[in-house]
Amino acid sequence: MDIATLIGIIAGMGVIFGAILMGGSLDSFVDLPSVMVVFGGTAAATLIKFPMRDVIKSLKIGIGIAFKNPKEDPLSIYEKAIELAGIVRKNGLLGLESVEVENEIMARGIRMCVDGHSGEVIRSSISSEVEKSIQNDELGELMFRGIGDTAPAFGMIGTLVGLVQMLANLSDPDAIGPAMAIAMLTTFYGAVLANLIALPVADKLALKVDRLKNTKQLIIESVVQIQASQSPMVMKEILGPYLPGGIPADPEDGGA
Repeated sequence: MDIATLIGIIAGMGVIFGAILMGGSLDSFVDLPSVMVVFGGTAAATLIKFPMRDVIKSLKIGIGIAFKNPKEDPLSIYEKAIELAGIVRKNGLLGLESVEVENEIMARGIRMCVDGHSGEVIRSSISSEVEKSIQNDELGELMFRGIGDTAPAFGMIGTLVGLVQMLANLSDPDAIGPAMAIAMLTTFYGAVLANLIALPVADKLALKVDRLKNTKQLIIESVVQIQASQSPMVMKEILGPYLPGGIPADPEDGGA
């Protein structure tokens, strides 16, 4: 689990609630009409922007990526690719027939190698699968960014509603307070929803999707080079740039 996301949201909420309680009562920051305008309006606009099926899928994928670290470890894939390259150099591609590969995409590519498909066919097939997977991940980022863009706008709409109600009831002092609460709190709710939750989650999704793209490319390149019976030493040079920290030190070289 990516604990940083959870800590960030909890810490942000804690700072806001702490500031509210230090300066007064929490009740004064709770207003049902303001909640309806910001959260209801944002939800409605999101449903207008995206089909219902995509909204549900995006929420599931987006929350999953934001709160969980990816299962695919680039270093593990790199090490597995070097291991498989060594097997191919000794026993040929058929030597991979009984080898177990945990990563699903890499395993499918290895099966295609064993079945005798060309490197171009393998690259095209796996790239198509990877592209579809990345599009689903990017949809989550797009939706959360859309929420982040929409929430402040509905906060402003709520402010205008509150101001109109206030100006229309200047002769009634009892109506001015609730109208002013809507005017102020909708902006507050919209800013919190956008800047504490939606936009930070979208930024984290963008970062993780970018890393996932790099890892997927590492898998594709690994399988293609294995199909070409590339030597383990050359494989290290080809695949090294796909690793976050570059080519890892070789223990046989004393870590140099």
